[in-house]
Amino acid sequence: MAIAEKTVLYELPGMDDVLVQRDVAYRGDLTMDVYRSETTGSQPVVVLVAGYPDPGFARMVGCRFKDMGSTVSWARLIAASGMTAIAYTNTDPRADLLHLLEHLDTDRIALWASSGNAPLALSAVIDAKPRVKCAALCYPFVLDTDGCTDVADAATAFRFTNPQASFNDLPHDVPLFFARAGRDETPHLNAALDRFIARALAANLPITVANHPNEPHAFDLIDRGQATAALVEHLLSWLRRNV
Repeated sequence: MAIAEKTVLYELPGMDDVLVQRDVAYRGDLTMDVYRSETTGSQPVVVLVAGYPDPGFARMVGCRFKDMGSTVSWARLIAASGMTAIAYTNTDPRADLLHLLEHLDTDRIALWASSGNAPLALSAVIDAKPRVKCAALCYPFVLDTDGCTDVADAATAFRFTNPQASFNDLPHDVPLFFARAGRDETPHLNAALDRFIARALAANLPITVANHPNEPHAFDLIDRGQATAALVEHLLSWLRRNV
C-alpha cells in the first residue's frame, strides 16, 4: 500500500470547502500550501512538520510530504476547525522549517507532527521559541533521554531528521500533546516515548497524554472507531486552546 494514498478517516463538516493556496514561495524554490476555512480575519497557524528531506521521501513513497493523502487530510481537518494549516516542501528539514517559521507573519504558531517527523518538531520548539506556542505529536519518536539511543538508532534506520536536541532545553511554557498508540509495533518507539513522558512529568512540563490503548501506529489512517474520532477531536480542540 502506498503511503501517499493513505488518508485520515475522521472527517469534519466543511473539509471539502477549505480554501487552499498552493505552492506559495517561502524560500527560493521551496513552497508551502496554505489551508484556510472561509472564515475571514486572523487565524492561528498550525505547521505540519516534515522531518524527511523531500527528494529522498519522494523516492521512498512516490510523492512529497505535503502531497500525501494523510498530510492533506490533516491540513483540511485543521482548517475546518478554524485554524490555518501549512504543509511545505523542503530539502534540509531543520534549516527549512526554521526559515518557514521565520517567514510566517504571526506569533500564534503551533506544530503538528507524527512518527519520525516529531523529533524535528521538538527541536523547533526549542529553536523557534517564543514563536511556537505549542506542539501536538501523534505516535511520535521523541528525544532520547537517560542515555538511551533508541531514537538515534531509528533515525539511522528510517532516515528521518534527528537534531538530537537536549531535553533540558525544552521550554517550560510550551504545552506538548502526545497521542500514544498503545499497540504501536514500531520497534522501541513506545519505550522511548514512555521514558520521555516520565521525565517530562518529573520536570513538571506542561504535557497532555492521550493514550489509545488498543490501536497500532498510524491509527488515524486505519481506524474509524469512536475512540479514534474522540482522540482526533481532543487533539484539535487542544490546539485551538493552546495556540
